[in-house]
Amino acid sequence: MAKYRHVQTTFWDDGFVLDLTPEEKYFYLYLMTNGNTTQCGIYELPYRVIEMHTGYNRETVQKLLNRFVEYGKITYNESTKEIMLNNWAKYNFINSPKVKKCIEKELLTVKHIPFVNSYVTSLEQLGYSIDTVSILPNHESVPKVPTASNDKGLIPYEYHIDTVSKDYGEKEKEKEKQKEKQKEKNNNDDVTPVVQTEIKPTLLQQNAFAFYEQNHFGALGSLIVYKIEGWIDELSEPLVIKAMEKAVLNGKTNWGYVESILKDWRNKNLLTLEAVEAEDLRWRNQHLKAQQQSKSQQSYQQRGRKEVVPAWFHERDNQETSPVIEPETKTVDFEAERAKILEMLGKQEESITNYDNR
Repeated sequence: MAKYRHVQTTFWDDGFVLDLTPEEKYFYLYLMTNGNTTQCGIYELPYRVIEMHTGYNRETVQKLLNRFVEYGKITYNESTKEIMLNNWAKYNFINSPKVKKCIEKELLTVKHIPFVNSYVTSLEQLGYSIDTVSILPNHESVPKVPTASNDKGLIPYEYHIDTVSKDYGEKEKEKEKQKEKQKEKNNNDDVTPVVQTEIKPTLLQQNAFAFYEQNHFGALGSLIVYKIEGWIDELSEPLVIKAMEKAVLNGKTNWGYVESILKDWRNKNLLTLEAVEAEDLRWRNQHLKAQQQSKSQQSYQQRGRKEVVPAWFHERDNQETSPVIEPETKTVDFEAERAKILEMLGKQEESITNYDNR
């Protein structure tokens, strides 16, 4: 289930869309972009889910669905609660081997087999093809069923066109249950505990394109498809998925960051998952060792900064303080000093007079 869907800007200029009411435009966009949509345009959408997402009541939901069925834009199966966007393949199909594998896996989960048959037929009319052998069981042993509209043979399948294949659905459910039991058994047999991450294990079992869409990397356009295929051919698909996984864990879900990881692996000649994991382990050990050395150095510095206080500093309060001797202040007799000065001045004048008389 992809998280991003393309909506062309010409959508708003389409003649059909221009004639829709605001409510119908909103509902049409919802059918193409809600969280249950798939790459093939066939997905399960119960009434209750639509009510929860859109806020409409049951009567309004049924009314809107019937309108778009009458418009020929969708087909809805009441028994399986599945919806098919009739023109989805025409405007959203990507003719890539990886995307085709994703579509084939999605078609295997469709309960209403006529939807699968209609989708395969639409692809043939558009000039595309997918592996129908794994999708429609025993199709070669059953004669083609003509349609009333064009009298052309459709891809045959073992169930009647107007009935739901209960046996086929039950077999698929049994297979899924057996797979889940086997996974639980394998997990219980493992001695080493597995560290769980936010990335679902099933993503690695799909392909790089599904992983890209399911982890919010952005719209899967033709340029991105071309780049992903190029890296798959140069390295391998598991390495491309591993690079995207590292980007998700680092919180950088953009293709530029993924390409930088892939280029680094290519430059270091890391061409297998084992080599990449060994390099990651070496880097973690080196980083852990550096952290330990840094902590040891900080602890040593903290010990070196400890100040030693001498004993006399603590004993200073117990010692008696010596009294401070203030200097004695002398009283000056200003009258005696004045008399001395006058006497000196008198003697000086007398000596000057005697000198002049000579």
